[in-house]
Amino acid sequence: MSRQFAIITLSVVPVRAEPADSAEQVTQILFGESVEVLEKLPKWWKIQCLWDEYTGWIDPKQCNLIEADELLNAHEINIDRVSMLSSGAGLQAISIGSNLPAFKENNLAINQQQYSFTGQTNSAKYFNQFNIISLAKLFLLTPYQWGGRSIFGIDCSGFTQVVYKIIGCAIPRDAKDQALHGETINFVDELTAGDLVFFDNEDGKIIHVGIALGEGQIIHASGQVRIDQLDHQGIFNLETQAYTHKLRLMKRLFQKA
Repeated sequence: MSRQFAIITLSVVPVRAEPADSAEQVTQILFGESVEVLEKLPKWWKIQCLWDEYTGWIDPKQCNLIEADELLNAHEINIDRVSMLSSGAGLQAISIGSNLPAFKENNLAINQQQYSFTGQTNSAKYFNQFNIISLAKLFLLTPYQWGGRSIFGIDCSGFTQVVYKIIGCAIPRDAKDQALHGETINFVDELTAGDLVFFDNEDGKIIHVGIALGEGQIIHASGQVRIDQLDHQGIFNLETQAYTHKLRLMKRLFQKA
């Protein structure tokens, strides 16, 4: 049987651990991102996200099948917090980080559906620590949501993954896997804005990640996307006057400018 692929044409689609609406949301797929269909049940499809190879179950009513050659279409990435798409079906809000395939002069087409886009895009070719911080700060006040990857709700590793995606760097979905990439940084004082910082629990398992801002600060998703203090012990919350996360590891994914 030939491989089958699908594309997401809703703002955001939940991916679940099991084929049930009540199952845990393990991640999300944003507008314009593509998946491979691995298995079909009457009401659920098991898919693998082409972006990060994450697998799970989605409702097939929330995606559209596409041909393999359509995956090669050049695309832009939305860099506004929320942008609007208009089509014959009406107006649609999409999150920062969404893909815009077959994009030309603020218009795009998916499965013969024509869309008009209002917003700013990035071709994902500008990878440095300066634009990563300005992009990360666009997520401030986004509520924490387990498995989330959008401006409407996001978890810690979803936050770091999408921010890095926007500037053209693909990293895994989960914090423990993100920690396997990049060059290790030995001292907090050596952190550069844009470096990833990882934190563990009492069992030594990496459970949290954020992005260093420099000058002893970190931006991360904890309750909401927020900026806190960072030192050699971990994250210090000025509001509660307490440490919330224990430092484990620091990684650099790009060359220091």
